[in-house]
Amino acid sequence: MGHLDHAAFGWLTPVLSYAMACIGAALGLRCTVRALNTTGSARRNWLLTAASAIGTGIWTMHFVAMLGFTVTGTEIRYNVPLTILSLVVAVTVVGVGVFAVGHHGERGRALALGGLTTGIGVASMHYLGMAALRLHGKVSYDPLLVALSVVIAVVAATAALWAALNIKSPGAVAVASLVMGGAVSSMHYTGMMAVSVRVTPSTAELAGATAMQFIFPLAVGLGSYLFLTSAFVALSPTADEREASTSAQRPLEHQTP
Repeated sequence: MGHLDHAAFGWLTPVLSYAMACIGAALGLRCTVRALNTTGSARRNWLLTAASAIGTGIWTMHFVAMLGFTVTGTEIRYNVPLTILSLVVAVTVVGVGVFAVGHHGERGRALALGGLTTGIGVASMHYLGMAALRLHGKVSYDPLLVALSVVIAVVAATAALWAALNIKSPGAVAVASLVMGGAVSSMHYTGMMAVSVRVTPSTAELAGATAMQFIFPLAVGLGSYLFLTSAFVALSPTADEREASTSAQRPLEHQTP
């Protein structure tokens, strides 16, 4: 068995990955709140932004954490198409959950459907990302810990969607985002605790890209997207602010000769 180290850089990757999960969650929740206060194409656009933010945050959390993952006796590389597919899966399934909450008439059923779909999708993203690993050896999983990680993902997704429906104030959203970030991180590390590797020593060249060649630049790019989108959302007026602005302009219109 190869010795697995989940934090080769100490606390750097766990803390940074948690921060990315929290940022994605906060941005996604704020966008969902904005969506529920609008209709038509504006609601659709806010929901799309929410899905991309939460999905990107979860994916970035996973692979930033994976930067600290090492196995003694073998180097690690990543299959590029599978890694990108895991990102697409993350954004798509989160989108299904967010749109279920944003457009379904019955909130209880929408919450159950969205939470289950999104949770299973998040878990699928995690294990699809793990399937992209290329190393000298065989990876196996503890089925009980895998099942637990899926349950954590479903509970975390349901809690996040519930928060999007019921929490409106920025302070409450911030607290909910910290909790969601912790839940996503817990799901990740529970899934990683399920991993064991039987190393087969070899000098053969592994296929794929190293983490620093591919994962790190992509994570930096997606992290920049999250920060820029956060700035855009923060500067965009809310429905209440637009209504107040419209109300303030009406007296001026009546005074125009």
